[in-house]
Amino acid sequence: MKVSVIVPTYRRTADLARCLAALEAQERRPDEVIVVARHDDHATLDWLRTREANRPDPRRYVVLVHKPGVVAAYNLGIESACGDVLCFTDDDAAPHPDWVARIARAFESDPSLGGLGGRDIVHERHGILQGRKPRVGLVRWYGRTIGNHHIGHGRAREVQVLKGVNMAFRRKAIGRLRFDARLRGSGAQVHCEMAFSLDVQGRGWTLIYDPALVVEHFPARRSDEDPRFTFNDTAFYNASFNLRLIMCEHLTPPGRWAFVVYSTLIGDNADPGFLRALSRASEHGGVALALRKWRVGLRAMRGAWQEAVR
Repeated sequence: MKVSVIVPTYRRTADLARCLAALEAQERRPDEVIVVARHDDHATLDWLRTREANRPDPRRYVVLVHKPGVVAAYNLGIESACGDVLCFTDDDAAPHPDWVARIARAFESDPSLGGLGGRDIVHERHGILQGRKPRVGLVRWYGRTIGNHHIGHGRAREVQVLKGVNMAFRRKAIGRLRFDARLRGSGAQVHCEMAFSLDVQGRGWTLIYDPALVVEHFPARRSDEDPRFTFNDTAFYNASFNLRLIMCEHLTPPGRWAFVVYSTLIGDNADPGFLRALSRASEHGGVALALRKWRVGLRAMRGAWQEAVR
């Protein structure tokens, strides 16, 4: 079974160096590594040329994407790779040495397996994010999403959503499917892997989350409208729009209407509804910031519905 690894990158040469070093240190080397770089990211392209001159690797290829955003990079990676299994990780991640070997064994042993993901150990400014959660990668019938990929524990289990920093799909399960180019954002395009995962599952394939499949994740500052650690109206609208569009298209008709009520009144900490916004008085930014997010979310809901019914 041939295994390809796809690594989108943009203006993060130090992070990319760590990622490529981790892929070179794999117990079972990938058959090819596809680095997807922006055509105008001259710093990264110069660094890659220098690295290739000093450390040539016939299994590593660089392909150039001309559209901004990770969706275009993912899709070009899919079209450029020739593996039976396509693995995805971020340039700011470092897979553990057994990462490729575990992925290959899982797909070889289970012909019904369409996608496999695992845990990302998140290194943030104040240390590693801690926690242990049994429920990972789920979408409730009314649109509540449960992530927790970074703190999942226990046995491997079936899920609905994998996380982009640590996921792999069988080529046969992907077929002609591609990441949704309608999703908003010029960089991360938040939730794009959710839509893709749900589409693969909807084609009848099984998705598995295995917390023993691990990458170290060092979230780097993004070079788009989303600064990651501070609030930005445009970035929040994009993420909210993407989530709402996905729910409009993947939930049952009763689930869609329940999602409208749930997201408008309750929501979650990242995307609060009205009642949750009112409960945030004791937090930094408090009610004002939460209500600001709620209003942006209402705009995003309207935009997502309009897009979904086109």
